[in-house]
Amino acid sequence: MKTTDFILLITTTFSALIAGLFYAYSCSVNLGLGKLSDIEYIKAMQSINREIQNPIFFTCFFGALILIPLSAYLNFNQQATLKTWLLLAAVFTYAVGVFGVTVFGNVPLNDALENFNVIGAANEAIQNQRSLFEAKWNSLNTIRTIFSLITVILLIIACLNNDVCRKS
Repeated sequence: MKTTDFILLITTTFSALIAGLFYAYSCSVNLGLGKLSDIEYIKAMQSINREIQNPIFFTCFFGALILIPLSAYLNFNQQATLKTWLLLAAVFTYAVGVFGVTVFGNVPLNDALENFNVIGAANEAIQNQRSLFEAKWNSLNTIRTIFSLITVILLIIACLNNDVCRKS
């Protein structure tokens, strides 16, 4: 297996792990959290938002951001092939629909929630904070889940286009 093929497989794996994480939130975690009381919900999301910032998550999340364009660059052969276009599309879907939505949408919401002191806050303030956060965060997560899935599909097709997956 060539180095470029191996990098593409790692790229696809990292992207698939991120897509799986966002998908799990969409179809299970958010549903479970939604059943919590307002104070329990806010405390749980604050804890989750702190814990997600770890080396395992960052390796895949930022790794995909770096490896997708690297794979596109390494697979470019003086002319635009189907594989090149698939990889360039994956760069766009991940950079804008996953990374961009996360950094400019979900993270600011997470930061605002982190700065909310739930201890001693009035019930009305807690309800208001949840209403400012939950629906918007879930909608943004749905967007990045869809874009993550599109990215993974593009990468799998690029992988198959090169017969990498069939040679393994």
